[in-house]
Parts: sequence; C-alpha cells; structure tokens
Amino acid sequence: MDKIKMTTPLVEMDGDEMTRILWKMIKDELLLPFIDLKTEYYDLGLEHRNATDDQVTVDAAEATKKYGVAVKCATITPNAARMEEYDLKQMWKSPNGTIRALLDGTVFRVPIIVKGIEPYVKNWKKPITVARHAYGDVYKASEMRIPGPGKCELVFTGEDGTEMRETIHDFKEGGVVQGMHNLESSIESFARSCFSYAVSQKQDLWFATKDTISKKYDHFFKDVFQEIYEKEYKEKFEELGITYFYTLIDDAVARVIKSEGGYIWACKNYDGDVMSDLIATAFGSLAMMTSVLVSPHGYFEYEAAHGTVQRHYYKHLKGEETSTNSMATIFAWSGALRKRGELDQIPALMNFANKLEEASIATIENGKMTKDLALITTLPNPTVLSSSDFIKEIRKTLEEFLNAV
Repeated sequence: MDKIKMTTPLVEMDGDEMTRILWKMIKDELLLPFIDLKTEYYDLGLEHRNATDDQVTVDAAEATKKYGVAVKCATITPNAARMEEYDLKQMWKSPNGTIRALLDGTVFRVPIIVKGIEPYVKNWKKPITVARHAYGDVYKASEMRIPGPGKCELVFTGEDGTEMRETIHDFKEGGVVQGMHNLESSIESFARSCFSYAVSQKQDLWFATKDTISKKYDHFFKDVFQEIYEKEYKEKFEELGITYFYTLIDDAVARVIKSEGGYIWACKNYDGDVMSDLIATAFGSLAMMTSVLVSPHGYFEYEAAHGTVQRHYYKHLKGEETSTNSMATIFAWSGALRKRGELDQIPALMNFANKLEEASIATIENGKMTKDLALITTLPNPTVLSSSDFIKEIRKTLEEFLNAV
C-alpha cells in the first residue's frame, strides 16, 4: 500500500533515556513504513537543552504555535543528582512546565482501558479523566533558602507605585520560602476548557481545591469556575443532564475512590500532576495513560503521562534486555496524527491513528504484553515480550488491520 501523505508537519519533541529509545522504535516500526511522516524535529534531550541554555524548549513551543499540533517524548526534569550526572550549567526547569506556560490550556489525561487489565479499585467501571491546569503554581514558583532569623514578606508594587505587603513569616531560624502565582486569564481558560470538554464528552465535571485553607489563592479558582459555569455553561449542562460539582480536594479524593468513574476531574497544576499518576496506576499501569495539552488558542500537544523510565535505560546501557511498556508513547503519536489528519482533512491519517490504537490494544488483549502488564493481567498464560518485540508484535497486528480494510 502507498504511504499516507501529510501536508503539514507535526512538531516532534524528542526526549530522554528509555523513552527516547522507544521513540525511535515506534517511528521505525509503526510509523515510517506506513506514513510519509513530516515533522519539525526538536531535540529536548537534557544534554541538548543544556547546550542551548534551554532555548530549544522555547523554540519547540513556538513551533507548536505555528503548526498547531505537537508530539512530545518524556523528558528529564533535573534535580541535584541529575545536575552532577549530566554536568549541567544550571538546574533547568521542567520542559513540560515551560511548554505549558507558553501554550496555556489544560492537560487532559485518560487511562487506556484494556480487557484483562483490571483496575486496583474494583468498583471503577469507566475511565476517569484528569483535567490538569497547565500553568503556574509550583511549576513557575520562585524559591529562596532562608539563612537565618529575619522577616520574609510578599510585596506587590503596582504600576502607579502603590505597594501591598503581607508578612509570610518572621523567621527565628533558617528555613525555606516559596512564592507562587497564577493568572486570571489562565484560570478562565482552564475553566472554559474543562466545561467545553465535559460538554463534548457528555460527562460530569468535578473541580476541587483547598479553599478553606487557601482563602484567597484557591478560593479565586473556585470563584472563577462558578462564575463561568453560571454565565456560560449551566444551561448546556442541564440540557445534557450532566453536573458540575465542586468540593474540597481531600473530599474529592475520597469520592473518587468510592465512585464508578466516568467523569472529568479538574485539578490545579500540582494536584493534577499527582492525581493523574494515582489514577493511571490504579487503573493498572502508569504507562497506560494518554495525555494531551489543549490550548484555547487552538494548539494541541500530545505526550505520555509518565517519565523517562530511568531504571530500564540503565539496564539498556548495560546491554540487558528490557520489557518497557510503550503504550502511552504510541498513543501520543496516534493522538497527534489523528488531530493533524482532522485539521488537515486527511481521513486516511485519522483512520491510521485509530487502527494503530486498536492494534496496540488488541495485541495486549491477545495475551502479548510487556512485563508490567503480565504481572497484573487476569488473562491466562500471557506472553511477556521485550520492549522491541512488543512493538514488533503491534506492527504485525496493525498490518493485519490495515490489510483487512
């Protein structure tokens, strides 16, 4: 069969460690044999970010604004150990945080449901979508190590010179302090993205903060959501028979565990980071969760919700065989290709993306899977495959599906 033609490139952001190895495998086995793949490539591996003073991350985000659709490999956010390991110039910030701040929008994360991989929470029957605010909070925070006694203040200086001051703490000893911020426009975009997504999916929307403790910061989020719901979405929700529900974050966690699923859970940035990993793992595996950043400006960035699989990468470097689950990374590519096909009106590209996902799921449901899934599957006698053999097995199934059309 002829390769599927693309008219507009995807922005391709390469990454780090084991996911970088999987990235190439996926392209070589599952994409390049079937698609005349057009991408604008950016190397977001930590070494290249360091060499470019992280300018490559900004360039990749700007390219996403130009082309509209991006696909991103998992990347390292360096800590002190990584700084020494990679001989970094400085402890560069999270590339995801940088990209999300430049693109704005909301990250929607949905678990990949596969027969034979049962949720650890037995009453979960339907997927739970985590909608994560993609701007600000701890990811854009300024931090300071307090050396000893003294007063630390929040100070706002208006353009007209007026000042607002709030004492953070009178330190009697050393400590640490952190200053976070958010923007009204970004919170409004977050709210509208969540309400619009709920309408499109015909699902209830939950939102949770800790406004009883954070009476200004978190309460502002709550107020913005309520105002936009009342003015713009209440009638739509009532027509569809779906519900907007606000509660405290700790109450939301308890309710989520007791629920059957089938709704969207909107979370602030840090909450969404943590809870999406919890939801993914509780549905079976962290490697089985899709992630897409949806910007109100019409930009889409697809990625896996997990990290770079460092432990497997070190085994790979030693020449040892790994069995790394590539599902979320495959679904990042399929999601980006489907959106590119939708925007460019290329039905063949959209169909290919659908078939790639179907083939990936069918491979697991036929009992052929990576070790993480084999350890938890209810399917009898699963076949445990290496990282590369799993992708090659998906290719066999994909070819069958494409030839059957």
